[in-house]
Order: sequence, then C-alpha cells, then structure tokens
Amino acid sequence: MPSAVVLLSGGLDSTTALAMARAEGLTCHALTVRYGQLHACELAAAARVAAALGAAEHRVLTLDLAPLARSALTSPDLAVPKDRSLAEIGAPGDVPVTYVPARNTVLLALALAWAETLGAQDIFVGVNVLDASGYPDCRPAFIDAFQALAQVATRGGGFRVRAPLIAMTKAEIILAGARLGVDYGLTHSCYDPIDDRACGRCDACHLRRKGFAEAGVVDPTRYAT
Repeated sequence: MPSAVVLLSGGLDSTTALAMARAEGLTCHALTVRYGQLHACELAAAARVAAALGAAEHRVLTLDLAPLARSALTSPDLAVPKDRSLAEIGAPGDVPVTYVPARNTVLLALALAWAETLGAQDIFVGVNVLDASGYPDCRPAFIDAFQALAQVATRGGGFRVRAPLIAMTKAEIILAGARLGVDYGLTHSCYDPIDDRACGRCDACHLRRKGFAEAGVVDPTRYAT
C-alpha cells in the first residue's frame, strides 16, 4: 500500500490527521520531534496515539530548537499566557509567545527527508487556521510554499503536503475524528500541564474546551482547574 509520513505531536489535531491518513488506506509512518519543548506529556501522548491508531512505525527524533527558537514552550523564563478570552486568542495579527519560530518549517523538512527515503509521496500535518492561535506557519500560504519547495529540494519531487484540517474549526475536527473512532482521551493539548493534567487556562485548553462543547462531544480531558 502507498505510504505517508504523518507529523504527530500527540495533540488533538495531529491525531485527527493521522486517523484521516489511515482512513485513506495509507501505511502511516508517524514522526514525533522532541524539539526542546518543556513538557514531555505530549511525547507520551504521541506514543499512545501511534499505537492506538496502528501506525506502521513511530519514530521520535531529538532536535533541540530551544537555544535558537525562543518561545514559552521552550524557555522556562517565558510565561504561558493564561485566561485570555476567545476574542483575544483569535485576534487578527496576534502571534502569542507560545509560537515557536520556524518550528513547522523544521518539522516538515524532517518529514520530507523521511518521506523521500521511504518513497512516500504524502506528508500529513495537522495545522489549521480556524480556532487556532494565529501562528504564521499554520496558514495555507505556508503549506503551499513548502509543497513548492519540496518539489525542487528533492531528487524526484511529486510530494504532496497534506493539511486536511486547515480550514476546519475545532468542533469540525473533533466530529471528523469521532467518526473515525479517535479516542481523544489519549491526546494532550495543554501548553502548561500540571502533574500531567491540562491546566485549563492556556489558549490550547480554551480552544479544546470550546471545540468539544460546540461539537456536543464529551471532553475526556483531565483538567487541573
């Protein structure tokens, strides 16, 4: 069967992207990157998800971006924003301190390298621009530009950078995953977990809660507050 490389963070979006790739009948090779994030919860979640969704292979690659890419997710001296309203989170032009500079560029480059080695044409990434935190590397223009790069940066070209969630709300993503049998209790989204529980106050927690509420699906997340 044809193969795909799926970037898997262990979060709600990348998990749904993996389920979609699997539903297409693709042999899925999941790639998780330990990029210097402060919390290991998402790495454990990625391992759970890869096993539950039947990834043919799950690799965890260490490439520490923390010395170069300053962010609240990589630098302990930067505070994760808490208790922001949904209007603040979605404000045009707002790029919060949780943005990791060039992270998706680096991660997609790694996925491209593996895809070329495997002979896989499809690379799945779970980015989206609706119900998101305004990261510049989650926009359609970025995905289109990276796909164009992939054609000239490799020996054969023909790669497809697939972002099936890019124009979906969190509620739509959750409903799509639920139809595919995704257990979202395996996933982790929080930017600042407390004893492996979601803080309930960061942007990611607010968007996750909003998504489950709007989808009418029970939220399985263990929140500290």
